Amino acid sequence: MENRFETNQAVCGHTVQETKITAGCGHHPTEKATALLSDEHRVIERVLAVLEKLTKRPDAQSLDSWKKALDFIRNFADGCHHFKEEKVLFPAMEAHGIPTDEGPIGMMLLEHEEGRVYVRSMLAALEEVHSDAAKQTLISNANSYLRLLKEHIQKEDEILFRMAEEVIPPAEQAVMLRAFEEHEAQEMGTGVHEKYLKIAEELEVEVG
Repeated sequence: MENRFETNQAVCGHTVQETKITAGCGHHPTEKATALLSDEHRVIERVLAVLEKLTKRPDAQSLDSWKKALDFIRNFADGCHHFKEEKVLFPAMEAHGIPTDEGPIGMMLLEHEEGRVYVRSMLAALEEVHSDAAKQTLISNANSYLRLLKEHIQKEDEILFRMAEEVIPPAEQAVMLRAFEEHEAQEMGTGVHEKYLKIAEELEVEVG
C-alpha cells in the first residue's frame, strides 16, 4: 500500500525472546493505555514469528496450527487490539487535535483494513489447502500480512504512541485503560484475553 509514513528510528529494543506474555487490561502494571497496547504488540509479534515458520509448512499436518494462528490474529490482534485503537485511542487523539482521516491515524486505519483482506484470503485458502494453488495463495497472503504487520507495529510503537503520549494527559490515559477493560468484558467475555495469551504460548510450543 502506498504513502505509508516513514520512520528512520531504530526498531523497538524488545526482542521476541525477552517478551513475557502478561495478563489483560485489568491487570496491567502501568496507568498508560499506550503501554498496554505496546505490550500487546509484543504478544502479536510472537504469533507473527510462528506464522513465519508456518509459511514453510503449508501442509495438512500443520493445518491445526494455521487455524489456531489465524484465530489468534482475527480475535486478539484485530478483534481485541485493533478495536481498542480504533474505538478508544484514535478518537482520543482526534479529540486532542490529531486528525483521523489523514496523517498517521488515517494510514493506520488503512493498514488495519489491508491486514483484514490478507487474513480473509488466508482463511479461504485454508479451506482448499490440499490444492497447490490454494497453498500458493496461503503463503503469498501470509507473507504480505507479515510484512505489513511488522512495519505497522514499528510505526505505532515509535511514532503513533509517542504522539498520543504527548497530547493525552496521564489521567485520561488511565481512563482509557478502564475503557479497554470494559471492551474486553463486553465484546470478548471474561477470560477470553487470557485464553488468547495461552494460545500464543501453545503455538510457540507446537511450531517450535
